[in-house]
Amino acid sequence: MAGVRERARVQTTAEIKRTARRHLIRDGASGLSLRAVARDLDMCSSAVYRYFPSRNELLTALIIDAYDAFGAAAERANAEVDHDDLLGRWRAVGWSAYRWSSKHAAEYALIFGSPVPGYDAPSDTVGPATRFTTVLLGILSDANRAGRRPQSFPPLSPAAFADIDRLRDEIATDIDTEWLAAGMRAWTGLMGLISFIRFGHMHNVVLDNDAYFEDALEELGRSVIADKTEN
Repeated sequence: MAGVRERARVQTTAEIKRTARRHLIRDGASGLSLRAVARDLDMCSSAVYRYFPSRNELLTALIIDAYDAFGAAAERANAEVDHDDLLGRWRAVGWSAYRWSSKHAAEYALIFGSPVPGYDAPSDTVGPATRFTTVLLGILSDANRAGRRPQSFPPLSPAAFADIDRLRDEIATDIDTEWLAAGMRAWTGLMGLISFIRFGHMHNVVLDNDAYFEDALEELGRSVIADKTEN
């Protein structure tokens, strides 16, 4: 009997989240309402509150799901390319992020758009949020082992060097501080470009977003992964 109840709970939880995602598309994260979700499901509000005691808890569940899906897409893309094709893996992961942001625009806006008023993300979101960057860091670590470090990087100020060096110790990476800083610039450049495109900031600036993205993705990748012939 307990198994039946648990399956019913899992199913109802999934239905609530599925309905909430539709509301995200229509109303955005700030307009998400547990009562409106309950109405769409023909449930009383108190019943929905038994699954998600507050709007913020529902938002957290949606954010975790979105980060997990975003990260899983990157993991699949990375795994589909030959392990030694480091630039190919970078390209595949970048395109996975770009395409996911188009196919799941509301969820992309939820995790990479403006903060939701009155919502502070709990620590539960940290692990899922790092799945994507873990893939990128893995590519750089493999580049390090393969001797594919570019010969030089832009100099860092003492304050920036100390900050990135601290991060390097925290994540226990074998990538040196200058390379990690360049990797962060490539990562933020990638995500910034995707966000500029998805949130309309490139409208009437670039006519072919896909072509522009492809060139920028290549440039970012080559800023952190040297060709074999360079070394």
